Amino acid sequence: MSAEPHSVSFADWLGGHAIPLTHLDPDAPLDDLEPLRDLIGHARVVAIGEHSHFVDEFIRLRRRLVRFLVERCGFTVLAFEYGFSEGFLLDAWGKGEGTEGELRDHLAESIPVGVDGPLRWIRRHNQAAPAPVRFAGIDIPAAGGSLLPALAPVADYLRQVDPEALPLVQKAMRIADSFAGASAAAAAPAWTRLPAADQDALTSTLTRLLIRFRAVAPLYVSRGDRYSYDIALHRLEGACRADHGFRAMAGLFAGNGLTADTSARDVYMAESVLWHLERTEPGTRIVLAAHNAHIQKTPISFDGHLTGFPMGQHLSDALGDDYFALGLTSSGGHTAEMVRDERARFGFTIEHTALQPPEPGSIEAAFAAAGLGLSVAGLHQARTGTAEPASAPDRIRLQSAFLHTPVLDAFDGILHTPASTVTDGIGAESPSP
Repeated sequence: MSAEPHSVSFADWLGGHAIPLTHLDPDAPLDDLEPLRDLIGHARVVAIGEHSHFVDEFIRLRRRLVRFLVERCGFTVLAFEYGFSEGFLLDAWGKGEGTEGELRDHLAESIPVGVDGPLRWIRRHNQAAPAPVRFAGIDIPAAGGSLLPALAPVADYLRQVDPEALPLVQKAMRIADSFAGASAAAAAPAWTRLPAADQDALTSTLTRLLIRFRAVAPLYVSRGDRYSYDIALHRLEGACRADHGFRAMAGLFAGNGLTADTSARDVYMAESVLWHLERTEPGTRIVLAAHNAHIQKTPISFDGHLTGFPMGQHLSDALGDDYFALGLTSSGGHTAEMVRDERARFGFTIEHTALQPPEPGSIEAAFAAAGLGLSVAGLHQARTGTAEPASAPDRIRLQSAFLHTPVLDAFDGILHTPASTVTDGIGAESPSP
């Protein structure tokens, strides 16, 4: 009779199973990433996270990981935390349309979360690749800042298939234009200052449009084609979810919001990933880039209060083992703390905030205790009971704070860098007086 395997602390287990990496350089050789092939297995969607936007190390690591997954593992779609509606223009640019310099114009109004580097690499890669890499947006329009990037093309679509309904979308656009901003942080406060009649009129008009789209789908498809209908419908869904988000955020900040009411955005992002997956050829594999709090597979709670169900939880439910969540984190350095400021370009300013030492019980503390530097660890083995359950990490960095969550359930792997720095040129500063 064989003896039971000896349980070890999670930090000891991590020290014996983490894989050291040698480079942050996006253009460096990829051989050190080869062990990732076994970790991700045959997953169709591999999500790459970050504990904060605007961190240089995470941006560079993500570019390396995208290269590896495309060049070595055959992934052909990069899905990004970027507007579903706006993503089609970037996909065309990545496939060679337009000039090199046009990308700056395409991204001029977007929060700079690091989409430009991977896109430039995709465009270069596609010049000689036998199978082009596609770009796919998955988010609500303008990160929740404006409904117009979704509603304007819906209006163009209705001009072709249903001019009778055009006044409805035009009414929604007039109201949406009155509070539009570059992100939800900018638009949400402006939405709260709208007359209640305008808030209600926007919601009722969008709902009327959405119900009509679904009710007369055969008519729309007969006047156009199925793919154009599907795109327009999902754009309209994005506008509806963003509109719901304004109400949810207002309730959250007022202290009277409904439980987990801000989940509508994450559900939409998950649906967008599945939308793209279902409309590509069999065998397509997607790299998905988004914040750790979006890709994790367990609910989000703060101070014991359930606040949302992330995209990763929905994708895990839908795809099972075909979804792999790789969280990125750091044990030291600085992070980009986003501070709300209506005067700023995106509705927030960035504070370069020094990270405190990892809290006991955090995944970062385990990497530090194991003496690990730049490294990656798959968590499946740890979930199966090799490490002591009591020592499993129960928190992970979220900007300069810690999010309490069962890390082994929330992520399938963790990539750790010992230090992080805030990238230059974020562009979220307040405008000059």
